[in-house]
Amino acid sequence: MKVQGSVKPRCEKCRVVRRRGIVRVICPNPRHKQRQKGKR
Repeated sequence: MKVQGSVKPRCEKCRVVRRRGIVRVICPNPRHKQRQKGKR
């Protein structure tokens, strides 16, 4: 899981999802999992 300022899909299977104000990338490839840094 990478935590980044901006998340981008890295392959065609990556999906960008918003959960409780946190932007995430979910993908069958675990190396492509990302989460966007939210303001606290």
